[in-house]
Amino acid sequence: MASDSEYDEEPGTSDDEYHARKRKRVTRVVASKPKRSTTKQATRTESPVSSPSLQPLLDALTAQYASKQSEDADFQSVIEPQLDDLLKVRQNYEEKAERDDQGRPILLFSPSDQEDVIRKLEIKRSGAGLSVIEAIVLRKLKLQSIRRAHALVCPALRQTTSGPLAALSTPHREPLPNPQVLDALYAIKTTPYESSFLSRLHGAYVDIPDSRQPVAVDYESQAPWMELMEDICMHYALKFPAAELPEEVTAPITYTTLSAEHLPQIHDLLRRLFWAGIDVSDSLQYQPEQATIVALYKRLVVGCAFLSSPQETYITYLAVRPGWENAQIATSMLYHLITRNPNKDITLHVSANNPAMLLYNRFGFKAEEFIVGFYEDYLDRQSRASKNAFRLRLRR
Repeated sequence: MASDSEYDEEPGTSDDEYHARKRKRVTRVVASKPKRSTTKQATRTESPVSSPSLQPLLDALTAQYASKQSEDADFQSVIEPQLDDLLKVRQNYEEKAERDDQGRPILLFSPSDQEDVIRKLEIKRSGAGLSVIEAIVLRKLKLQSIRRAHALVCPALRQTTSGPLAALSTPHREPLPNPQVLDALYAIKTTPYESSFLSRLHGAYVDIPDSRQPVAVDYESQAPWMELMEDICMHYALKFPAAELPEEVTAPITYTTLSAEHLPQIHDLLRRLFWAGIDVSDSLQYQPEQATIVALYKRLVVGCAFLSSPQETYITYLAVRPGWENAQIATSMLYHLITRNPNKDITLHVSANNPAMLLYNRFGFKAEEFIVGFYEDYLDRQSRASKNAFRLRLRR
């Protein structure tokens, strides 16, 4: 048998001549192998690492091109008549193929080339790791291998149309509004501020300015209601790009003490969250700078906290407007109430199933007593809040 060195590429030898020599060598090697009489014997003599056999290809080509008298035709005699056509096809393909930056033709991967690249990338991934591009290439090559193994066809990303294009149907037109309704709306020159949507955002307008210094100003917290208003303004601007929009400036949440102008909004808030008939007007007479905290967004009251008096230090109400949760408003109000009344125990009652129990526990409040039916005279029968209460104390 000839050694591999006899078929090494010599200087001046073309790639086609080199591959032809390799084919001759493979043909002689296949022809020189003795035929096994049984499958069992062939299995016993098979080497541990077997290479793909060329015998099925030779049998197919022999059946197609060889005559009945020459059934033992070798690979060279079968493939040589087709070699010129194969080389022309290969040359034509390389001429039309795309080329890289160095001018080399870009050839498609064969299945064996894909498996080789997959194996190398798997080894690199188990070692030093892959880059983003390498990981994408590995995933795509694996996907192609699975599709090829299961004879799956890659679905078309863009559906092709069959037949001539047809005109689109006329869209349905909405009926025109009643002109009388439009005339009535256009006749409204302005809306009273007390009835406008803006008053619901900013609160009731008061001519008397608040000259007191705020307790604290929070520029970072963002309440769900603020995010909702921003989304509404954004969608309106996208739907009506030609409309003139008022300039809206995001304001901080300001913490201050109780004033007379806050009372209407505070009474409305407490009556909605607790029960009817609540009135905290007397808090203005008991040092409100120590016993009250009001949270404002512009002129809208978004939260309030009250002590009965600086002497008794009993928390009567702690409330946050719905839609303004998760902005640390209740935490900030409770903190300022505690810090403005140092060296004094602070007590309160809270419903047994009120989530505010967690807030009070974080500040160090401890349960002293469990009272059955404490809120029975105040809460509605349909209310989900427990009518039982805990008495909590913060010892200083």
